[in-house]
Amino acid sequence: MRPSPGDLLTIDGRASVQFAGDRAMTFRVVSVCDRPTYQGWVWLTGYVLNRRGDATTKREVYVQLAGLTASGQLHQPEPRLARL
Repeated sequence: MRPSPGDLLTIDGRASVQFAGDRAMTFRVVSVCDRPTYQGWVWLTGYVLNRRGDATTKREVYVQLAGLTASGQLHQPEPRLARL
């Protein structure tokens, strides 16, 4: 899988050992670096999402393409109401 900006991915131990177990995350891709890397690896920039789908942290991650999976587990974030 070659990710594109806007993709929602599950990044876990299959993508890189540093994201194994409780370090797994749901990640919204902002950009894919085009610099050469090792075969089958890629640098991604994006946001870590919480269970509600809200972005919590911007990160750059180095992962194996073969270990990336599309994530469809989150619902769209609910709009926030303005306080009067």
